[in-house]
Amino acid sequence: MSHEASVPAQGRPPRVRLALAIGAALAAVGVIAGLSLRAVESRDLTTWTDAQLTPSVQVVSASALSRTQGLTLPGHLDAWIATPIHARVGGYLKQWNVDIGQKVKAGQVLALIDTPELDQQFEQAKAELVRAQASVRLADITARRWQNLLESHSVSKQEADEKASEAETARANVLAAKADVDRLAALESFKRITAPFDGTVTARNTDIGDLITANNDGGAPLFSIADTSRMRLYTQVPQGYASSIVQGMKVKLLVLGHGGETVDGTLIGTSRAINRASGTLLAQFEVDNPHQDLLPGDFAQVQLATHAPGDTVTVPATTLLFRAEGPQIAVLGKDNRVILRDVHIAMDLGDTLEIDQGLHPDDRIIDHPTDSLAQGDLVRLAAPQPEYAAHAKRA
Repeated sequence: MSHEASVPAQGRPPRVRLALAIGAALAAVGVIAGLSLRAVESRDLTTWTDAQLTPSVQVVSASALSRTQGLTLPGHLDAWIATPIHARVGGYLKQWNVDIGQKVKAGQVLALIDTPELDQQFEQAKAELVRAQASVRLADITARRWQNLLESHSVSKQEADEKASEAETARANVLAAKADVDRLAALESFKRITAPFDGTVTARNTDIGDLITANNDGGAPLFSIADTSRMRLYTQVPQGYASSIVQGMKVKLLVLGHGGETVDGTLIGTSRAINRASGTLLAQFEVDNPHQDLLPGDFAQVQLATHAPGDTVTVPATTLLFRAEGPQIAVLGKDNRVILRDVHIAMDLGDTLEIDQGLHPDDRIIDHPTDSLAQGDLVRLAAPQPEYAAHAKRA
């Protein structure tokens, strides 16, 4: 039986054991470094995600208005007196004497109407008056005769009274016939269309031979006349400035097409009521027009001095939010949370708004707010754009 000789295990050399230890240590350091990097990246990712979930906003400041300021409003000019002239009697136009743009005097004949039917009615009424006058003379004579017969007891008192009553009726018929003649005589005078006041003919809507219908209010007038020696200026003043409109105040108006020349106007009255649809007060001014170069219907820019309320501020129009609750503006609170303010717009100037309720000059107002912005939302201030920052640095 043979026995194999056991070979004693030999230990690893010291250098190998050192290399293995160093490799294990390096592997442990690599694992620890990787885990640390993963933790840092996870934290950065969480921070970035939270930052993305918090919307960034830009803020602007409101500007306070001075108490006394100039305000420019649109307005329009009307003639001091303007009237359409309709026919009072029917017939055919016989002639017209004036045309558009001509000056006329009060009482001047503008046109003549041929009225054959009215003329015949007038002649008939005059004949009826003559007959009534003849009847009253006969009735008076008869009544006097019957009164004499009554004194001689030739007729009864009843018969005498009847004759006296017939005389009274005849006299009443005369009065009625005369009134009818006067009525038709007045209508005859309306065959002459005359100017009611000094002015300018602004329209002529008839010609020779036209059929004229009396009292046709729904149709076009025969003529239109306007007195433009003075003009009425109308403008709508926002409610916030209504208290500045006082009796006798002066305004300047600039009318297009007049070379930039301004004209003075004086307040003569207001509607003393705020229009519910527009929230404005209608003001009326008197404007002298000695050269009559201002025309009815002219558009004018009205410049007036107003006293704005002490808490009125101006903001960009891009800050406004339209919600079901009405106009709102988002304000940034001290904790960077959104506060929605209900505001009242005193004046919309296009690019800017004048706000007289809901804002203060020191408010931080969010510009270009998103439609999803809600009360209490946490937001962060956006960093300045690089090009703006570089420009500011160079400056």
